[in-house]
Amino acid sequence: MSTRGRARNRVRLAGMASVVALTVAGCGGGGTGGDEVASAGNGRSSAGSAKGSSSELADYIEAQRKWVGCLRDAGLDAPDPDAHGKVDLGDQSKWKRDPKALKAQETCAKLSVPVPESVEQAQQPELSKEEISKNEKYASCMQEHGAADFPDTEDTGHFQDVTWDSTSAGAKRATRECASIIGVPSNAPTPQG
Repeated sequence: MSTRGRARNRVRLAGMASVVALTVAGCGGGGTGGDEVASAGNGRSSAGSAKGSSSELADYIEAQRKWVGCLRDAGLDAPDPDAHGKVDLGDQSKWKRDPKALKAQETCAKLSVPVPESVEQAQQPELSKEEISKNEKYASCMQEHGAADFPDTEDTGHFQDVTWDSTSAGAKRATRECASIIGVPSNAPTPQG
């Protein structure tokens, strides 16, 4: 599977995890939606892991600042990264259609870095027992109904970051069959790959 395909699957999996968190937590409580650091080291507390995560976060934020600086030098109005290194570029569709934005992205691509795994894990919200149970039930349902490669959950209840084929007939069938577990209507449109 191509890198682009793996990235799409990760995005879809992250989207499903967000749906699970929002469905269980509701709009106003529980999960933070990934905007706040829940705990360094994915819930494990040790001075070493917190220090390492902190250093990686600082390095990531600095890399994001360089990328934003490049975008600005290319004539775009890009905001500074937030405390987690996220850069809110607003309407993403505008960035995909605007020739100036496309040229800036191409020029600055060499400065764009992926989110370090430790930073990504530290930003995951802590899940309640109900959310963990729901994720485990969803993973089992998906695997039993045709998506054998759907990821299991980690100890934290979040889905493991693995590549799975969301475009197979079995995966699409499983997605329809298991949708109600995460609060998605069974007749909701299936994402197209």
